[in-house]
Amino acid sequence: MGVSTTVMGAAAHHSTCSLVAPIAPHFRGVLAAAGRCSHYPKNGFRNGGISGREVRWDKAAPSKLSTPLEAQIVSKKCCNFLGTQRSAASSFGLNQEHNRIDVQRKHIIVASAAKRSRQKPESKKSQRATLGAGLTREEQENVLDLLNDSGLNGNWLYKDDEFDDLDDAPFLDAVVKVYTTRSEPNFSLPWQKMRQYSVTGSGFMISGRRLLTNAHCVEHHTQVKVKRRGIDTKFVATVLAVGRECDIALLSVQDEEFWADVEPLEFGGLPRLQDPVTVVGYPIGGETISVTSGVVSRVEITSYAHGATELLAVQIDAAINPGNSGGPAFDEDGECVGIAFQSIDASDAENIGYVIPTPVIKHFLFDYERNGKNTGFPSCGLVWQRLENSALRAALQMTNSQRGVLIRRVEPTSPASKALKAGDVLMKFDGVPVANEGTVPFQAGERIAFTFLASQKYSGDLVEVEVLRGGEVMTLQTALKAPTRLVPVHIDGKLPSYLIVAGLVFTVVSQPFLESHFGMDYDSNIPVKILEKATYGMAEFEDEQLVVVSQVLASDVNVGYEDIEAAQVLSFNGSKIRNLRQLAQLADSCEDRYIQIELDNEMLVVLETEQARTAIPQILRDHCIPADRSEDLLAATS
Repeated sequence: MGVSTTVMGAAAHHSTCSLVAPIAPHFRGVLAAAGRCSHYPKNGFRNGGISGREVRWDKAAPSKLSTPLEAQIVSKKCCNFLGTQRSAASSFGLNQEHNRIDVQRKHIIVASAAKRSRQKPESKKSQRATLGAGLTREEQENVLDLLNDSGLNGNWLYKDDEFDDLDDAPFLDAVVKVYTTRSEPNFSLPWQKMRQYSVTGSGFMISGRRLLTNAHCVEHHTQVKVKRRGIDTKFVATVLAVGRECDIALLSVQDEEFWADVEPLEFGGLPRLQDPVTVVGYPIGGETISVTSGVVSRVEITSYAHGATELLAVQIDAAINPGNSGGPAFDEDGECVGIAFQSIDASDAENIGYVIPTPVIKHFLFDYERNGKNTGFPSCGLVWQRLENSALRAALQMTNSQRGVLIRRVEPTSPASKALKAGDVLMKFDGVPVANEGTVPFQAGERIAFTFLASQKYSGDLVEVEVLRGGEVMTLQTALKAPTRLVPVHIDGKLPSYLIVAGLVFTVVSQPFLESHFGMDYDSNIPVKILEKATYGMAEFEDEQLVVVSQVLASDVNVGYEDIEAAQVLSFNGSKIRNLRQLAQLADSCEDRYIQIELDNEMLVVLETEQARTAIPQILRDHCIPADRSEDLLAATS
C-alpha cells in the first residue's frame, strides 16, 4: 500500500520497496536541492510531535547547510512517519542531541542538531565501513552518493540495531484501536435486531486504568475489544458510561497485561487560536497508527452531530477521517487537549475537523465519578431572541445601558419554568452580563454564546439570573437539568418499545426511528405534523412520548387499515394519549364493545374489541413475533 509524506508542502507518494537503489530517484531531487534547510516551525517537533512537518529547502546555497543540520539517512523500507526520539548525536557524527522521525521499520531518519560536527569528514572507504551489515557494497555506494550529493558528507553511522533502540514518542503507546461488534435495533420490526457488523475507531488510556473513546464508536455494542500498538492481542473491554450528548464513552479493561509498561495520558488546558495540535488514531487507509497535524482554527459552541446538542468544541485544520473518532489530540507539550469526533464533509469544506475539548471531557468524568453514571449536560430550558433592534428594546422598557435577550418560550419540564416567563429579558446569567446578541466574554478577545455557562454546570445546580420584567429588574434563582426531549435523539442502547393491537404496531417516535423509516434526510419525507413536533415540539410532561402507528400487519380484523403508517395516535376511546405505556393500559382494560383510535391525519380506526384480542395469537404466529409488546411494557403490566 502506498504511503505519503509532506515534503516542501506537497504530498509525495511512494510505493513499498526493499532496496536503497530504487528509492534514490524519488528522493534525489529533494536532497540534491538541499543546500540550506530550515524547519517550520522554528523548533520543529516539540516533545515528540509527530508527522506532517514541512521541511523548507533553500536552493540559494547548494554547498552549505545552515543550522540546525539536517542529516538525511535513507534505509531499506517504505516511509511512514510516526514519531520522534532523542539519542546521542555522536552516533551520526553530530554533537548535542537530535530528533529522529521514525520510519515504519527504518526508512528515513531526519536527525537535527544544533551544530554540525567540526570533525573532518571521513574518507569514502571509512564511511562505507560504518554502514553495518545488511547492505551490499553497491547499496552502500548508493547511500553515500545520495548523501554526498546533498552536502551531507559528515561523519555518520548506519546500523540496524541503532534503529531498534530508537523508540517513538511514549504517548503513542497509550493510543489504542477500538473494535466494536454492534447490532442495531430494527425499528421496522422492533421485536428483533438487525444483523450484527463490526466497526473500528480509536481510543486512549487515562488515569485509573480507564479508556476514553467516542460514544458513537460503541453505540449498540454487543462486544468491545481494544488493541494496543505493537501488541498482537485484542483485549475485551467493558463500557462503564456513555455520554451521548457529548459523544464520549468510558471503558475499562480487566486484564493486567493490557496496562503493562504504559503511562496514561495527561490532560492539558483549552487551546487557543493558532496553537499547534496533533491528532493520533487509526483511520481508514491502513492498519497502523496514523498522525496528522494542524492548528486550532476556532473555539466556540458547536453542534454535536451524535448528540444533537450544542457544546464547546475546538475546530482544527488537521485531517480527521473515519476511524480517527475517539483518538486524542495533543498540544505541543504532549498533553491531550481533546478527542477527535467529527468533521465536515470534504464536498462542503476543506480541512475542518472538530475535537471535544478538555472542559467537556472533565465534565463528563466528574459527573460519572460523582453520580456513578452520566447525568448529562444541563441546559437553560429557554427559547430566546436577540435584542439588537432599538425599537424592540424600547418596547420592552430597556434603558440604553441595559443589555440582554428576550425569552420567548420556557420548556414546561425545565425548572426554569417556575421562575422565568415568556417576555422576560434575561440580562445576567450566573452573574455574567449577557449581550444583546446572546454572548458573554470568553477567551481574550473572544465571545461565546451564554448557553456555554449552563453547560459548565451539573444537573441540580442552582444559578442566579437577573431579568427585566415589565420594566423592573428582578434577581431570581433557578435549578438546571438536562433537557427532556419530546422526540429523543437516542434510545440509550435499548430496544424500541412497541405494542401490537389487532395487527396495528404502535411505537414511539425517536430520531433513529425517523431515520430508519424515512431515511437519513427524513425531513423531506416525514409527515409535516410529525416534523413540526420533532423540530419545535416541547414535552409537557417528563414521561410524554409521541406515539405512532408505524405499520399494520395485515389480518382479517384490520381490513381497510393496511396502508396506515407513521400516523400519530391522538386518543384511545376518547382518552388523550400521553405515552405508550398508557396506551397499553387503556387497551388491556378496555371493556367497550369497540376500540376507537383517533389519528392525526384526520383518520379514525374502529375495531371490535373481542375480535381484536382473539386475533393477536394468530398474528404473532404469522409474523414470528415473540410477544404482543416489548419487554419494558411487559414489566410494567406484570
